[in-house]
Amino acid sequence: MRLTRACGATTNARGAWSGVRRLVLVASLACVAVAGAACSSGDPDERTPLNSPYTADAQRENAMYTAFTQRSPKYLDPTSSYSVDETPYTYNIYETLYGYHYLKRPYQLVPRAARDVVEPTYLDAQGQPLPADVPGDQVAQSVYDIPIKPGIRFQPHPAFAVDAQGKDVYRHLTPADLQDKYGVPDFPQTGTREMTADDYVYAIRRLATTRVTSPIYAHMTDYIVGLKEYGDRLRAIDKEMRKGLDPTNRDLPWLDLRKYAFEGAEALDPHTLRIRVKGKYPQFKYWLAMTFFSPIPWEADQFYNQPGMAAKNLTLNYWPVGTGPYMLTEYKENRRHVLSRNPNYRGEPYPCDGSDEDRAQGLLADCGKPTPFIDRIVFNIEKEGVPLQGKFMQGYYDVPQADRGEYGVAYLVAIGDSKEKAALFADRAIRLPTTVETQNWYMGFNWKDPVVGKGETPEQQERNRKLRQAISIAVDWEEYVTIFENSQAQVAHGPLPPGLLGYRDVPAGANPVVYDIDGNGVKRKSLDVAKQLLAEAGYPAGRNAVTGQPLVLNYDAMGGVSPAARSQFDWMVRQYAKLGIQLEIRTTDYNRFQDKMLRGVAQIYLWGWNADYPDAENFLFLLYGPNGKATSGGENASNYANPEFDRLFEQMKFLDDGPDKEKIIERMTAIVQQDAPWMFGYFPKSGGAYHQWVGNGKPTQMIRNNLQYMKLDPALRARKIDEWNRPVWWPLILVAAVLALMIVPAVRMLRRREGATALHTGEEGQP
Repeated sequence: MRLTRACGATTNARGAWSGVRRLVLVASLACVAVAGAACSSGDPDERTPLNSPYTADAQRENAMYTAFTQRSPKYLDPTSSYSVDETPYTYNIYETLYGYHYLKRPYQLVPRAARDVVEPTYLDAQGQPLPADVPGDQVAQSVYDIPIKPGIRFQPHPAFAVDAQGKDVYRHLTPADLQDKYGVPDFPQTGTREMTADDYVYAIRRLATTRVTSPIYAHMTDYIVGLKEYGDRLRAIDKEMRKGLDPTNRDLPWLDLRKYAFEGAEALDPHTLRIRVKGKYPQFKYWLAMTFFSPIPWEADQFYNQPGMAAKNLTLNYWPVGTGPYMLTEYKENRRHVLSRNPNYRGEPYPCDGSDEDRAQGLLADCGKPTPFIDRIVFNIEKEGVPLQGKFMQGYYDVPQADRGEYGVAYLVAIGDSKEKAALFADRAIRLPTTVETQNWYMGFNWKDPVVGKGETPEQQERNRKLRQAISIAVDWEEYVTIFENSQAQVAHGPLPPGLLGYRDVPAGANPVVYDIDGNGVKRKSLDVAKQLLAEAGYPAGRNAVTGQPLVLNYDAMGGVSPAARSQFDWMVRQYAKLGIQLEIRTTDYNRFQDKMLRGVAQIYLWGWNADYPDAENFLFLLYGPNGKATSGGENASNYANPEFDRLFEQMKFLDDGPDKEKIIERMTAIVQQDAPWMFGYFPKSGGAYHQWVGNGKPTQMIRNNLQYMKLDPALRARKIDEWNRPVWWPLILVAAVLALMIVPAVRMLRRREGATALHTGEEGQP
C-alpha cells in the first residue's frame, strides 16, 4: 500500500508538474506574442493592425468602405425602388435620362444618358404645334423628344451572353440548370450591347405591368398619355396568361412588353425617345432624373423570368442590370454588398463649374477627369450605431453611411459638447461639411377647426388669423433649433427651403408678420406684439373675452412619449403659456395620427416634407386647396384654402423657371405668411463625414449618384489606420511577467516536494 501511496504521491507531483508546464507554455506563448509584436513594428505598408476587419492589401486598394444598417435594400428594380437606403445602389448602377449638377446650388438639371435637357413641343387638341409661351391651360399635350447619347453599353451580364453562332446562352434555362447558381457571378459567360431608346420605352411600359409594383404608376397615369389604358390592357393580358396556374406560382410565363405598345412612349429611332405628357407639366423633367425612368433591357426581363429564378432571388431586385458607373458584383443578404466599376462605362467627366467655396475646398481640382474615380464600393452591415461610429473613427469606414446625411450633423453636435471629441476629430482631420436640405418641418393649424382654422364669418376669420399670428410670434423656433436640433437647422420664414427658385434669404425673405426687419437683419417681434394680437383675437391674457374661460388648444403629436419627446412637449407647452394659452398634448402612434389627419380632426400638429424634386411646386402644393387631406386625401395636411393662393398656384405650376414664376412664388409666400396656416418651423441640415483621404465629398440628399464623383487616397488611409490602431502590448507583457512570477516559486516548491518524496521512499525501502 505504501508503495501504492508512494506511486500516488509521485503521480500527483507529476500532475502538478504538468500544470507548471502548461503555465510555462502559456507564458512562452505570451512572450512570443510580445516578441512578434516587436518584430511587426517595421514598414507600416507590410502589416495590418490586429483589430482590422480587412487585410492590409484591402486597405491599400482603391475601394471605399461604408456601412448599411438593419437590412439589405428591398428593391433594386428601378420600377419599384423608392426608398432612401436603395439609392446608393440604384442611382450608381442605372442611368437616368437626366441628373443634377454635382456642385451647383440651387440644383441644376443636367443630362446623364440624354444628350440634352430638352424643352417640350406643345400641341393643341387637334395635334397642332403651339408657341412656347402659350398659356398652360391651352396645351393638350407636351411632347418630349429626348436625344440619347450613342455608344452607351450595358454592363457585362449573362442575359446578353451568346455563343459562337450568335444564339443566347442563358435565356432558355430549366430549374435543373440553376442547381449551382445562387448569384449572377455564378454564370461564367457574359455579354453586352448598346443601350437604345427602346430600353427606355420598355422601362416606361413596365411601370404599368401587374408583374411589378411601381409606386409612381398611379401618379404617372395622370400625366403620361395612355398609360392608364395601357395598364388596364396589360392587366387583362396577364389575367389570361395566369389561367389554370396556381395563384402562388412564382414562375409565370414571360410577359414580353415589346409586343404591346402605347402612344405615351415610343422610340423614333435608336437614339431618340418620345414621351407624350397630358397638358403642360413642367415638373415632368424632374421625374426623368429618377430611376423609375432607367433603361431596362428586354433580355434581362426575359432572363429573370425563367422558371426557378425567383426561388433563388435571381431577380432585378437583387441583381440589377444597368449602364451606370458601377455594377453589383456581390450580394450577401443582410451582410455585405459590393459595387464594382462597370468596365463598359464610358467615363463621364467631372464637373468644372462650381462656387468659390467649392474651389477653396478643392472640389474643382478634378475638372474634366473621367469618372468614376473609385474601383469598388463595399457596404458592410452595422446593426448598432456605436460600433459603426467606432470603426469610422478608427478609419475602417471611409464614410459612415453613403445614403444618410445625419452622421455629419451628429458628429458636429458631439464635438460641440466635448472638447476631447473636438480634439480627436481635429487631430484626425475629419471633414464635416453641412448643407440645408430641400425639406422642412412645420407646425400646422387645421383650417377646418373653428378656433385656429379659417373661421365661418369674415369677423371670425380675422380673429382666428390674429390668433395664429400671435402664436407664430410666441413660439420661438430659434430656441427650438438651438435646443432640439443642436443649431444644425435653419429657421424657416416661409414654405420654401434654400436651393429652390423663389426662395429668398433674410432679410429680403423674412416673414414680416413674425419678425421686425431692418437693413441689417431681422428680430422676432416682442411678446407684447403677440399679446396685443391675442387680445384683438378675443383672448386677452389667454382667456375668452366673453366667457372668461381659459383658451385651451390641442397639440396632436405623432409617436410615443419618450424622454426626448416629453422634453419637446414641455417646451411647447411653455411657449404657449407665454400668452396664457393652455396647450394639451394628445399623442398617438403614427398610424392613428395619420387617421386623425385624414379625418381632419386634429387641431395643431407638427409634420415635415422631403422634396421629390427641387421645384417650388413640390412644396407649395402642400398648401393648395384642392389637395386638402381631409377633403381629397391629398398632402395639404392643414386643409388650407385661399382662393388667391389657389389661383396663383394653378398659374405657377404651368410656368417654366424664370422671373414670371419667381414673382408669383413671392406673392404666394406673402399670402401664407399673412394667413399663417403654418408656423414655418425649420429646414433641417444634412452633413457629410469624410476622412482626410476622401476627396470630392459634398453633402446632399437630392443628388444620389454622388459616389461617382468621390475619390480616395488609399496609401494615406493605410498609413493613418496603422497610426491610429497600433496595438497596446503592455497588458500582455504584464500577464507574461505575472505568469513568470507564478512559475518560479511553483517550480522551486515542486522540486522540494519531489526531493522529500524520493528520500521518504528510500527510507521505507531499507531492510
